[in-house]
Amino acid sequence: MSLRFGAIAHPLVYEVNTWAWLAGLGATAGRPVFLGSVPEAAWDELAGLGVDAVWLMGVWRRSPAGVAIALADPRLVASFRAALPDYQDDDVVGSPYCIRGYQVDDRLGGPSGLAAARDALAARGVGLVLDFVPNHVAPDHPWTRERPELFVAGSQDDLRADPASFVQVNGRVLARGRDPYFPAWPDVVQLNAFAPALRLAAVETLQDIAERCDGVRCDMAMLMMNDVFAKTWGDRAGPRPEADYWDEVIAMVRRSHPNFTFVAEAYWDLEWDLMQQGFDHCYDKRLYDRLVAGDAEPVRLHLTGEAAYQRRLLRFLENHDEPRAAATLPPGRLRAATVATLTQTGARLVHDGQLTGAHVHLPVFLGRAPAEPPDHDLAAFGRRLLAVVSDTTLRDGDWRLCEVSGWPGNDGYRDLVAWAWDGDAGRRLVVVNLGADRGAGHIRTAWEDLRGRDCRLVDPTQDATFDRRGDDLVDGLYVELAPGAWHLLAVEEAG
Repeated sequence: MSLRFGAIAHPLVYEVNTWAWLAGLGATAGRPVFLGSVPEAAWDELAGLGVDAVWLMGVWRRSPAGVAIALADPRLVASFRAALPDYQDDDVVGSPYCIRGYQVDDRLGGPSGLAAARDALAARGVGLVLDFVPNHVAPDHPWTRERPELFVAGSQDDLRADPASFVQVNGRVLARGRDPYFPAWPDVVQLNAFAPALRLAAVETLQDIAERCDGVRCDMAMLMMNDVFAKTWGDRAGPRPEADYWDEVIAMVRRSHPNFTFVAEAYWDLEWDLMQQGFDHCYDKRLYDRLVAGDAEPVRLHLTGEAAYQRRLLRFLENHDEPRAAATLPPGRLRAATVATLTQTGARLVHDGQLTGAHVHLPVFLGRAPAEPPDHDLAAFGRRLLAVVSDTTLRDGDWRLCEVSGWPGNDGYRDLVAWAWDGDAGRRLVVVNLGADRGAGHIRTAWEDLRGRDCRLVDPTQDATFDRRGDDLVDGLYVELAPGAWHLLAVEEAG
């Protein structure tokens, strides 16, 4: 596997909507572009961001049955038209999470195209992440014909009583995929996490995927946990296994692929449990929600969590499920929230288009995105920020939350959150104002060795330099920031 991904303590992952990305490259080139014919300059551009892995979201074979279901849904079609002003039905290529088979879709370049893409990334020191959808498959997946024992089954009575939750496939009634809090998804059928045969089939699938990439992002991973699955399906699932699904599956995959990386899409405060079951990183939706809400104190409280837990979270301000950050956050808060996300301990995720200010949240069913003019100022900020995030200190260093304090009559310090990094590339101090008002306070670090020394604080994201005494950094560095402002400081000894 790529050393830049698996061996990095705090990796930076870049998510690409593969189908739409290739379509965009093709529009620029004036010819179809497939995974095996991506211009070298495009791979250079991705690698030049300093990322450790690229997540090619949505490479697997999509379902014609799923396409038909999507096109018959007026609400989905309305969302397609809203995203693409010149929308045509041919733009609907199917959901990447309604999978017909774990083979690379021929329309994207097939297996040879993916192999070429992986080689191109590896040559640039970048790993490859792909999808695994454990909870469900498309109704036209071969397993629905050949392996009915892998699914949660229903009866004709179930189908008559609740056709929204059950479907007849190849003469059998199967449950539609779902989570316990929402109605069933109409385009997928439910795999049975309690079936021993399904666990073995999942292991075989993952072992095959592991031959073709360096890690997987596991969709809605918590749905397959014993407690969640039992709550969702009750007696329909059959006897509850002693071992949890991921305990068993990940352990078996790692026997043949010990360095393979597992990333969980996870919610409902189950991140720590999934980490204990073998996941390297889990989504940090809590940090995302608190940054969007714009209240510093909940962010600070979240960051006081145990260090071992913090290091295995995956931080994001945007992904294909969430609205575009530039469309969600006001410009005055967007950059500070981006700094706060991408300079945290743990893994960090950037979504294609995020750092150029894209506003359109593209439905995953579409194979083409609208052309959006880039925000050049935001793009320049993004490049400067990623240059810092990709240095060895923020990729392999040690992170620590800093104490922020005020003085009598000053509550503005509560809007400031600060953390420090130590590593081979030096020290970094990050301070952000996540509140709605100007904030001022004293920031204390643990750098006792700086006492009695002169220090220079350099912020490459804003071309700013400050000269301060090391004692200030230990006893309390005075910082005053406007709302939505930040400091990302390299701390150097002066002279």
